[in-house]
Amino acid sequence: MIIKGIQKLSMVDYPGLIATTLFTPGCNMRCPFCHNSSLVTGKDEEMPTFIDLDDLFYFLEGRKKKIDAVCLSGGEPLLQEGVADFLLKIKKMGFKTKLDTNGTRPDALLKVLEAEAADYVAMDIKNSAERYGQTVGVERFDLAPVLTSIDLLMRGQTPYEFRTTVTRSFHDLDSLIGAGELIKGAESWYLQAFKAGETVLDPTVTGYDEEALRTFLPHLTPYAKRVSLRGI
Repeated sequence: MIIKGIQKLSMVDYPGLIATTLFTPGCNMRCPFCHNSSLVTGKDEEMPTFIDLDDLFYFLEGRKKKIDAVCLSGGEPLLQEGVADFLLKIKKMGFKTKLDTNGTRPDALLKVLEAEAADYVAMDIKNSAERYGQTVGVERFDLAPVLTSIDLLMRGQTPYEFRTTVTRSFHDLDSLIGAGELIKGAESWYLQAFKAGETVLDPTVTGYDEEALRTFLPHLTPYAKRVSLRGI
């Protein structure tokens, strides 16, 4: 496992729990609205060194009375080897574990699910099938692995959520309805408000305000038991 960054305290990354979030480098997508561009592209001068795993576990040992959970994010964590074993080691320390993924590595996701290494999984649903490749910045994008990962989560026992970062540049009502069709019958789907920032991969991307985002909700409620906004 390669860990490149750490957020020592997060109130939002694990629903209802206080968490530490770990970030892995590298991603097989190039979403223009990504806020972790230094992790994705490798231009990570602000985080020039990897985190020693012995030091990391020593740090987590000292956080047992301060946090409830550890989230593994990225980048795309499932590009790393040994994710299930890594999360299991953290679970044995007494923490809840959460995995963030873009769903492109269903075989690796299945290993995590079968090992019961993650207590919660958050998977990004980027857009409708027709606009997926454009949205993730990959020509001729193969959606099949993403669909397999959706199926694994929806048929499995691990609590999960789907989430979509909504931008004016890549999303409208029709495309969001298309995204909903990919996950119809899901437990939870969160629309995340895009917010511009210095670390965004493409600074020309724009977002919707809260009022505009709320107009989408009535049209999307048929696709999941819970559809709501996040990041407002």
